[in-house]
Amino acid sequence: MTHPFIEHVNLTVSDPERSAALMARIFGWHERWRGPARDGGMSIHVGSDEAYVALYTGPDGLHANAHFAKGEPLNHVGIQVDDLDAIEGKVVDAGLRPFNHGDYEPGRRFYFFDPDGIEYEVVSYAARSAR
Repeated sequence: MTHPFIEHVNLTVSDPERSAALMARIFGWHERWRGPARDGGMSIHVGSDEAYVALYTGPDGLHANAHFAKGEPLNHVGIQVDDLDAIEGKVVDAGLRPFNHGDYEPGRRFYFFDPDGIEYEVVSYAARSAR
């Protein structure tokens, strides 16, 4: 390993199955693991071979409405992609609304909220360098 990188992010969601399917549909990720998690909950890990998002829900669907104090400062999850326009099309096809499009150094970007209100920033540096 030449430098530190983010290996995973753990998010509390209302329905890990739905969230995992959405991430696979939009970003082409695969399920890496699923199983029991803290406090009697369950988790699904979805991502690439190098990094993933852990999608957690508590027992009986206890989810993001029961905020954990340590998670309060999260603003968004940033995802780097090669083809920004293709990913935006997948976001729209999934019934979600892209917003706040930006085109400034070092790349182009847009944002969207998932069904749990988690904000994602999708950025492409390739899109910027191709101009």
